[in-house]
Amino acid sequence: MVQQIAVSDAAVLQDVASGGTAHEIAPDLAYRRLAIVNVIFYGLPGAGNRGWVLIDAGLYGTKGFIKSVAAERFGAGARPAAIVMTHGHFDHVGALEELAEEWDVPVYAHPLERPYLQGEASYPPGDPSVGGGTMAAVARLYPRGPVDLGHRLHDLPANGEVPFMPGWRWIHTPGHSVGHVSFWRESDRALIVGDAFVTTAQESAISAALQSAEMHGPPMYFTIEWDKARDSVGRLAALQPELVITGHGRAMHGEEMREALQRLADSFDRVAVPADGTYLRHPARVEDGTAYVRHNRPVPQ
Repeated sequence: MVQQIAVSDAAVLQDVASGGTAHEIAPDLAYRRLAIVNVIFYGLPGAGNRGWVLIDAGLYGTKGFIKSVAAERFGAGARPAAIVMTHGHFDHVGALEELAEEWDVPVYAHPLERPYLQGEASYPPGDPSVGGGTMAAVARLYPRGPVDLGHRLHDLPANGEVPFMPGWRWIHTPGHSVGHVSFWRESDRALIVGDAFVTTAQESAISAALQSAEMHGPPMYFTIEWDKARDSVGRLAALQPELVITGHGRAMHGEEMREALQRLADSFDRVAVPADGTYLRHPARVEDGTAYVRHNRPVPQ
C-alpha cells in the first residue's frame, strides 16, 4: 500500500529572493514552477549570452515564461549554451523544440531517450489504474508522441560529464523512463533528479497544485520499470545529498530531507509502488521493444 513520507517545512528550502519569477536555491541554481512541473536554470545571475544552461523545458505553451526568467536572471537576449534533459515526457519537453530552434542550441540527453527526441517513437501510454487522484485518472490522455530535434540532439558524454556544467556528473536513473538521468555535483552535494523521485504526490491534482511537501516515489502513472525505479532511488539516497531539486514539488535540503529519502529507498516497495498496475505486470523494457512504442509495436495490456 502506498504511504506518505511526510516532510516538515524545515526541510523545504527557503527561496532566496531573485526578482520574484524564479526561486534561487544556490548562487548558480534557480527553478521556476510552470503549472505542474519545474524548469531549472544553471548559471550565475548576469551570466549573459551562452553563459548558462536550461535543464528540462516544461509544458507546451510555456516558452514565454522560460524566456522571461532567462532574461531576468541572465540578461536580455541571453541564450543558453545548451539544454540538458532528465528525460523526454510531455511535461519536460513542451517548449523544447521551439526553444532549441530559436536559441540555436544543442540538446543533450541519454542515448536511450533518443527515440523520443528524434521523432522515432512514442512513450508507452500512461497507466490510469495507479496512484488514484485526477492526475493519474487522465494519464492515458497525456501526450506521448515524440519531438524531433534533428541535428541539435546529442548524447550525454559517456565519461559522465555534463556539457557546460563543470563539476557536475550525470547518473543514469532509469525506471520512470528508460533513459532517465539525474545530475550530481559533489562539491556542494547538490542533486537534480527529474522524476526519479518527487517531493509532492503528483498523482493528485490537489497536491500538485498546493505543492504539499512529502518524499514521494516517481509519478506512478508514467513509471514503466518499477524494479529499476527502486534501484535508482537507492543509488541517489546513497549519495547523501544536501540539496535536491525534483521535477515536481519544492526543493528540499538538510538532514530531515536525507532521512526521508533514505526511508523512501529502504521501504520503496511499500511506500512508493502501487499494489497493481499495467507496468507492474508487464514492465516496458528496452530489451523486448515495449519501451519504444512505434506504429508496428504493441503496448502492454
